[in-house]
Amino acid sequence: MKLQPDKSDVQTLTAHGPGWVAINNERVESSVVVGSRGERFLWKCTHFDELGPDHFAQLASLGAELIIFGSGARIRFPRPVWLQPLMAQRTGVETMDTAAACRTYNILASEGRHVVAALLIEEAPGGQ
Repeated sequence: MKLQPDKSDVQTLTAHGPGWVAINNERVESSVVVGSRGERFLWKCTHFDELGPDHFAQLASLGAELIIFGSGARIRFPRPVWLQPLMAQRTGVETMDTAAACRTYNILASEGRHVVAALLIEEAPGGQ
């Protein structure tokens, strides 16, 4: 039984690997923000240690109902103070590794939810 359409009208995360994700089959090798309402821009950070409050304030300006933070190859949680702008407007935030974030974004976006994935893309081991 087919429960979801074959074609979605929203941007989808079609693949991922160490050091990259693909958005609608276009390979992106930098941290990126992608949203179900067409939002898409590079997120200026290459390592978790570079993240700070400004990165999450930028996400708050998007007005999404949920932010999915893909923290790289492993789960690392943002500091609570970084999330203040999102909490103030009652925007949900979920943290997971980037692979899980890609899958979760696709499901929620295909349901018509206003969801944004902020994906930390760190350089692949060995620089590839």
